[in-house]
Amino acid sequence: MILPYIIDKTYKNKNFSSKELPKAEYNNCTFINCIFTDSYITSNAFLECEFIDCNLSNVKARGVTFNEVIFTNCKMIGFPFNDCNSMLLDISFTHCNLNLASFYQLNINSTIFNTCNLQAVDFTESNLTNACFIDCNLEKAVFENTNLEKTDFTSAKKYTIFPEKNRIKGAKFSKDGLLGLLSMYKIIVE
Repeated sequence: MILPYIIDKTYKNKNFSSKELPKAEYNNCTFINCIFTDSYITSNAFLECEFIDCNLSNVKARGVTFNEVIFTNCKMIGFPFNDCNSMLLDISFTHCNLNLASFYQLNINSTIFNTCNLQAVDFTESNLTNACFIDCNLEKAVFENTNLEKTDFTSAKKYTIFPEKNRIKGAKFSKDGLLGLLSMYKIIVE
């Protein structure tokens, strides 16, 4: 199916929960203070777009393409990134709430998460090589069989990562964050 092509358009204060966003390929579009809660954005393509102050919680996103997309100050609770089109997936996040989101089995190397809430996010079997978690809360985030090589956790907080179950060669951690690597051993560090 060939999608209509929409370029350089700004959507502001729109509620796409009640009236869905039309199926299209959006190029260089900006979405400001828009509500997508519980909506279907399936099969849309977003290329070089930006979402600012939007609520994208609990959306249905099967087959969505995100290429060079920036999310800023967005609420994205339960976002199923694992349902998105994994080809060309290129995303970054600043000041976003991504609690309960899923990145299961995705190749999201070099992704930047800046000052994000990532509680109980599923990173199982993901490739996060060279990713950066700047001042992020990773409480109860799941890392299992995850490639974390050269990933920067130096300012991340509350993570638990089992070195035996993940690839962590070259990953960066702060001294304070080392407890997140040792918690499985039930040792006491004073």
